[in-house]
Formats: sequence, C-alpha cells, structure tokens
Amino acid sequence: MFKPSDLFDLSQTAHAELFDGCEHAWDALKKLKAYIDARARLATHPQENARVFIGPNVIIGEGTVIEDGAMIKGPAIIGRNCEIRHNAYLREHVIIGDNCVVGNACEFKHTMLFNHSKVPHFSYVGDSILGYQAHLGAGVKISNVKLLPGNVTVARDGKPIDTGLRKFGALLGDHTDIGCNSVLNPGSIIGRGSVVYPCTNWRGVLAANSIVKNQAEREVIIRLSR
Repeated sequence: MFKPSDLFDLSQTAHAELFDGCEHAWDALKKLKAYIDARARLATHPQENARVFIGPNVIIGEGTVIEDGAMIKGPAIIGRNCEIRHNAYLREHVIIGDNCVVGNACEFKHTMLFNHSKVPHFSYVGDSILGYQAHLGAGVKISNVKLLPGNVTVARDGKPIDTGLRKFGALLGDHTDIGCNSVLNPGSIIGRGSVVYPCTNWRGVLAANSIVKNQAEREVIIRLSR
C-alpha cells in the first residue's frame, strides 16, 4: 500500500508528475523542494495589504482568498479557490491544491495537499502528503522528526523500510479523516477512507477503510458538597 496510486487519486492534483518514478509515495517528498523551486522562482506579488505577508516565489491561483494575518513565506504553489485563513503560516516548499482550506493558526512546511484537502484549525503539518478530500480535525499534529537519531522507517511485514528521510511526517490517503487533537508520529501512513478517532496517538501503517477508536477509560465520581 506504499505506491502513490495505492493512496492517492493522481488526477486530483495539478502536480501528478511529482510522483513519476516514485516506488514509494514518500519518495515524492525528496523531490518536492526542487519541483517547487523550478516552478515558483519567477513569481512575485505586491503586498497590497500590509496585514498579509507574501514572500517571493509564491504562485497563487485564481479565486483564492487570503485573510488578514496570513504569512506565506514561500516558495509555494497555491491552487484555485482556496481559503488561507487568519494567521496561517506557510513555510518553505508547500503545494496547496485547488479548493483547499488552510486554517487559523495552522503551520505547514515541506508539504503537499491534494485538491479539496482541509486543515481548518490549529494544526502542524510537516514533511507530509495529504490526499484528495483528506481532513484534519482541530489541533491535529503531524510529528515529522524522530526523537532518536536516524532516518524515519516504515514497517512492512514486520520489517523496517528505511525511507531515506530524516524528516517524514505522514501520508494520508484520499478521503481520510483524523479526529481532533490526535498526534500522528513520524512515518505514519493512513490508508484511503480511514478514520482516526479524536485524541489518538498513532504510529505506523493503517490499512484502507479502517477505523481507529480511542477507548480510554473514564472515571466519573460524585462531587463533594462545598
């Protein structure tokens, strides 16, 4: 399930060629910087509103709305009819597809979003690829660096595969939904159509059309009178 076509509908991005020759979907992250640099190097934007910062080498599609307080550092390629909401922070080498939502107080770095992906509130997304109509609930964090030295690995049949990436967050297949305040640890791969319940700490590979339930025990006691 690690091939690009296993996770993503490549017709739902204007940048399908980024995956050409990729044996594993995460190999596209190794090409992302060069791909964006080659296409965005001539793009500039006058800062008509001082409350929005748009750096050099940023391409913005027709119909995209950028709200006050957003910072797009660039290089970046942003598609059509997107919402870049208040206080969003887009760092280096980000691709945003068409009809995407980049929400309030969200930070993106070295990341690609397919069309109709939505990250509406308070999330960090680094070194990751989000598929068509993927959605992150409020406060989802995608961790992209191991605490211990070495490259991020992904397990297949119980054996680790070296991704060749020191920084690698997650691959989210098409139509995935990650619940509020969940954490995806480095090298997480979520298959198409899967759901992760809120407040889940996830590590590893999740098969397509799966549900991860967070069933932590709760204790309810009687409140003593004051």
